[in-house]
Amino acid sequence: MNKITTIIGLSFAIFFLVGLATTLTKSMMIGFLDVLPVYLLMGIAIIMMVYEAFFDKS
Repeated sequence: MNKITTIIGLSFAIFFLVGLATTLTKSMMIGFLDVLPVYLLMGIAIIMMVYEAFFDKS
């Protein structure tokens, strides 16, 4: 049960972060290079969340 709730919580957080990052690319005034740091930070945050949820058991 704990693993299922972790997966559900992670999926909600990942969908939120990906949606937040893709919302920035819808504007014509914002280019890809302007959004690239946001994509990098979102990727790092998602990797850290998955690592902490499943692999960091200390």
